[in-house]
Amino acid sequence: MTGPGGGDRDLGSLFGPRVRRAARRARRRVRAETAEVLPRRRHLRDDIIAGLPGAISSVPDGMASSVLAGVNPAHGLYASFVGPIGGGLTSSTRLMVVTTTSAAALAAGSALAPYGDGDRSAAMILLTLLAGVLMIGAALARLSRYIRFVSYSVMLGFLTGIAVNMVLGQVPDLLGIQAQGSVSVTKAWYTVTHLADAEPGAAICGAAALVILVLLGLTRLSVLSSLLALLLPTLGVLLLGGTSVALVEDTGRIPHGLPMPVLPDLSLLSVDLVGGAAAVAALVLIQGAGVAEAVPNTDGSPSSTRRDFAAQGIANTLSSLFGGQPVGGSVGQTALNVTAGAASRWAGIWSGIWMAIILLAFSGLVGKVAMPTLAAILIYAGARAVAPRELVAVARAGRIPALAMGATFVAVLALPVAQAVGIGVIVSLLLQLNQEALDLRVVRLTRDASGDVVESEPPRLVTTGETVVLEAYGSLFYAGARTLQRRLPVPAQAEPTGEDDGPVVILRLRGRTTLGATFLKVIGDYARTLARAHGALYLTGVDPGLADAWERDGTARTLAGAHVRRATPRLGESTRAALAAVARRRDGDHDVVHRVEPAPAGES
Repeated sequence: MTGPGGGDRDLGSLFGPRVRRAARRARRRVRAETAEVLPRRRHLRDDIIAGLPGAISSVPDGMASSVLAGVNPAHGLYASFVGPIGGGLTSSTRLMVVTTTSAAALAAGSALAPYGDGDRSAAMILLTLLAGVLMIGAALARLSRYIRFVSYSVMLGFLTGIAVNMVLGQVPDLLGIQAQGSVSVTKAWYTVTHLADAEPGAAICGAAALVILVLLGLTRLSVLSSLLALLLPTLGVLLLGGTSVALVEDTGRIPHGLPMPVLPDLSLLSVDLVGGAAAVAALVLIQGAGVAEAVPNTDGSPSSTRRDFAAQGIANTLSSLFGGQPVGGSVGQTALNVTAGAASRWAGIWSGIWMAIILLAFSGLVGKVAMPTLAAILIYAGARAVAPRELVAVARAGRIPALAMGATFVAVLALPVAQAVGIGVIVSLLLQLNQEALDLRVVRLTRDASGDVVESEPPRLVTTGETVVLEAYGSLFYAGARTLQRRLPVPAQAEPTGEDDGPVVILRLRGRTTLGATFLKVIGDYARTLARAHGALYLTGVDPGLADAWERDGTARTLAGAHVRRATPRLGESTRAALAAVARRRDGDHDVVHRVEPAPAGES
């Protein structure tokens, strides 16, 4: 008998050790993650040096991303210093650089189309915050597991469409033409049909930038090619007094120095903006997963897609607070980071720090940059992003991948990016369902003269007195179950010689821990079809937990007429037990239960 508080002491003695163990595990995990994030002295020099090229290239890339989104280039510059720092400190893929990307910029620009010039910048900041919150929410909801359902053909079609959009959409700016049209294709067509309206100074400036990009891209100065393509033609415009060439400062005032954190204007919130943020988040997360696959951790430790989701969400949230635009795992910046000799995550963080230093020292010069040079940078990047070999490989892989790639590509060119993302997701799901149906293979198992089990094509018909053992490879959900329905042998239309001489089908289900409603409906109908022909259906190797669930929830009634044999550790024994039961049945032993049956001890 316990005294006052004795019950509490009993509870404390019961739960105290568990709480202490959990606390110790949490402390060890925090210490390990903190130690992993802290900079290492042996990597410091390499990371500081590796971060500088990334910062230099981020100046034109960040500005170009803002032009792509249709906002003041300051947003891209601010995102280029906040994104690498926030993402670098929290990502699981240590060498991944989180910064502005063309796909995110295009999606953001599409989402901001309803907003006027006066609200566009504020709406961009709010959009970035919404995208960040959605990414963090996706990480908390463990949606990272669904990334694998986005097919490569759909993603390739989408990224190719983004690249072509970049090229077509920047042709008017390259030539100094005020193009008309709602999408890049129509703007490019307007430009082609109105070449007489081109501004000679802008065209010469843009062409010079393209030449610099192409020529320097073939040399060791390729890291500096974007910066030089931006600077040299701009200097020419300023020295020659090219007043007709548009400059960055014409798009709005470029603030000096670094921004102070501010909260977004929530009054601009709308359903369309939330939908645009969801499209941006989806694009960023899918691209980030691709970067993680391309740049694994150097120590062999696995990347966590969930943690990378959260890291990109944190980076976007911080980017919004500092006036930036959407950021994500960048293929180009990550590749540059690795090429420059990055040793740890701090190379990306130093890229953001260097970018902040550049903004403090040179932000006053940003407004003097000639706009055609940014158009040239985007055109060059878009052209390089197209991968002809991969496009041909997918086109040759089959009609369905080719159609999926082509449909997504056309959607990106003809529709706003948010709608194109939705179409891409739908196409991916349809491909998944179709693949499940196509991948299902049903075989017949028999023994040869030496006693070995061999596979062969299943018969179209199962005749009176015949027993057929089947194995199904592939998914049995949704379309897969319907494919199974078409491939199960049909009972022959013949009168059995006795009550228990009808056709018998044994379907092995070993290794399947879940089976959906479509499968149960198909199997229940098939069992009744065999029963009408005086036959029977056996399901062998059924997971014991699944069989118990069928008994508890009444599913066994749906399978009335089928014998269910539970799986146990010994491979194949539940099937042998079913064959023995069939033999007894045909020998006149009618004591057979058409319900979920417990297997004999040791059976599988």
